[in-house]
Amino acid sequence: MHPLVLLPGMNCTADLWTGTGLEPAIAPALDRPDMSEQVEALLADLPDRFVLVGLSLGAIVAMALAQAAPRRVAGLCVMSTNAKQPTPAQRDGWQDWLDRIDRGESARELQRSILNGLLSKEGRERVDAVDRTLEMGERTGEQRLQAQLRMQQTRRDLRPGLDELTMPVLVIGGQQDAICPPSFHAEIASAVPNARYVSTDGGHLLPLERPETVGSLISDWRAQHRI
Repeated sequence: MHPLVLLPGMNCTADLWTGTGLEPAIAPALDRPDMSEQVEALLADLPDRFVLVGLSLGAIVAMALAQAAPRRVAGLCVMSTNAKQPTPAQRDGWQDWLDRIDRGESARELQRSILNGLLSKEGRERVDAVDRTLEMGERTGEQRLQAQLRMQQTRRDLRPGLDELTMPVLVIGGQQDAICPPSFHAEIASAVPNARYVSTDGGHLLPLERPETVGSLISDWRAQHRI
């Protein structure tokens, strides 16, 4: 089996994957202000060949990396994500967060402001899920979050290159994901030649809400393809 690499979402940490049973795994932080720079930094640090799993911004980085260096990626799993070019509203939202950080707002406070988008209604009723979500923001910190927000602004439309990905691809989407709805994941899966799409119960932070489900899906997929 190839080494497993887990990329978190924006304002998230490796704690996102706690309870999935995917250990041992490499869990790099996303800390570069430019998408291409982030991809290059990962390629310089990661093993020669690996299985890549990403959520949200981590999945966007994962798709960009797989397109840039497909021979390095034995398998690709993306969840809670969007391959499209950012909209003006998204760009305005990221700039608003940068401005709020400049005014002294913390990464934890910003995380709290979007809990309705990050967690499903059921997830928000779980004290442990809310606490872990906020703690990930706190541990990310303002400096790293600023870099991630700037990286978001350098994203491009990844859809034109999806049909060139020949490695096994698993796409997982949450049925209650308010940020990246099921249609986003269906679009990605339909564009990739060797993709499997699974829609499961949960919100945007699927591994945190449904760790056993996400872990089993990824482990079974890896076993099926012997990656």
